[in-house]
Amino acid sequence: MQALVLGEDDLTLDAIAEVARRGRRVAIAPEAHAAMVRARDVVDRVVAGGDTAPAVYGVNTGFGALAEVRISSIQVTRLQQNLVRSHAAGVGAPLPRDAVRAMMLLRAAVLATGRSGARPVCCERLCELLAAGVHPVIPARGSVGASGDLAPLAHLALGMMGEGEAEYGGDTMPAAEALRRAGIAPLVLEAKEGLTLLNGTQHMTAVGALTVLDAEHTARVADIAGALSLEALKGTARAFDQRVAAARLHPGQAMVATLLRALLADSAIAESHRDCGKVQDPYSLRCMPQVHGASRDVLAYARTVLEREAESSTDNPLVFVDPSGDPALGEMISGGNFHGQPVAIALDAAAIAVAELANISERRIEQLVNPHLSSGLPPFLAPDSGLNSGFMIAQVSAAALVSENKVLAHPASVDSIPSSAGREDHVSMGATAALKLATIHDHVRTVLAIELLCAAQGLDLRRPLRSTNAIEAVHAAIRRRVPWMPEDRPLAPDIAAVRTLIDDGTLVAAVAGAGVDVD
Repeated sequence: MQALVLGEDDLTLDAIAEVARRGRRVAIAPEAHAAMVRARDVVDRVVAGGDTAPAVYGVNTGFGALAEVRISSIQVTRLQQNLVRSHAAGVGAPLPRDAVRAMMLLRAAVLATGRSGARPVCCERLCELLAAGVHPVIPARGSVGASGDLAPLAHLALGMMGEGEAEYGGDTMPAAEALRRAGIAPLVLEAKEGLTLLNGTQHMTAVGALTVLDAEHTARVADIAGALSLEALKGTARAFDQRVAAARLHPGQAMVATLLRALLADSAIAESHRDCGKVQDPYSLRCMPQVHGASRDVLAYARTVLEREAESSTDNPLVFVDPSGDPALGEMISGGNFHGQPVAIALDAAAIAVAELANISERRIEQLVNPHLSSGLPPFLAPDSGLNSGFMIAQVSAAALVSENKVLAHPASVDSIPSSAGREDHVSMGATAALKLATIHDHVRTVLAIELLCAAQGLDLRRPLRSTNAIEAVHAAIRRRVPWMPEDRPLAPDIAAVRTLIDDGTLVAAVAGAGVDVD
């Protein structure tokens, strides 16, 4: 796999995941290196001015509410070290490795824009740490999303300095030891560099990017699960007619309807009840293109926002080099690009969109297990119901997760708690939006696993009738891991097994292997 070149290659969600999860190497384009040098010259000129130089936020002043406190030239380096140490106040469980790696990549990308004013070595060091597999331990919580993700990014910078803890070779150890084992020197911060490493939205963007990418896959699984349920319930694909989708101009609806038609084409189960007299299916079946499609459209919006953010300069102050290249004509401007509101709103929208995939899935589970709704299937899908409770409590577990998701789907970005003595008087809560999106998404995949289990049982109960090649391929993939359930057994291992088939891509691959384009 070729290296991802900062300053040349697009930072798509897929590219971020390749670095975060598959170890793709990161390099720096020569043009990006030159841009960092030019921006650093502007910073160095201010530092060279000593105590008579103009006040520049975070270079020769304090931070936040202490921005008016002037710092002497001999304390500039200590100022940056103190900033990182004081801001490393994160709490909670550590972020997973892939999220940390995504943060490291995204922070390096900000530096590579040439508007931060850090020496190139800061960007180079992040690339070295990624290549060596040294990952600072970063607590998941502690950011309010402006001035960016301060506490999480402080823990990242702390690890670069050889302080705090880091993960290396699968073990957690003092960061100094991890750097020693990897043969990498601790970074000694110079003027502005502590501030440069802390200001930005890389925590919320990293967690959000990986989750939105995964959610796009989950949306396909939702379509597949819904198709299995429709077949088990002897529903009709007529509502997915191309003319119906074309009459409403939402691209997600059209994509879902197209996939459902492909999954359900030429089904023997559908042919068996062609003249049953049933007029319409419940909304949870009939409206899958409209509901799943809306979620797809919002995820597409979130992807666009995150990819824009990944290639943006979110530092403060930003350094602008004069076209002449003369450092004396360069400017450092304090602005607000670290504010996470664009990302926070997109992630809140994504959380609602993803939650709906489980909301409607749970209603299909109810259709499958409720004998008053299931078109002749036994109560709770148990062949000897009464003696056996079948999937009764699986539906309850799904309902519990869906209910929790409804609480978590409340937007984080509508909240704000002022900080820094009122200087930072409106914040985005974007990190909260990202973390709860990840939790919601985890729940959704488990609900879909429950639906797939129930739908597979329903298809077994329709034998000898068979569905389409694609649906049967998914059913077979499930049955290779989870046998049919003629009598009660603990369902938790079965749910976990199907969840693994979702996570590792087996079910989507089964559909693709049957000749159906899932993209």
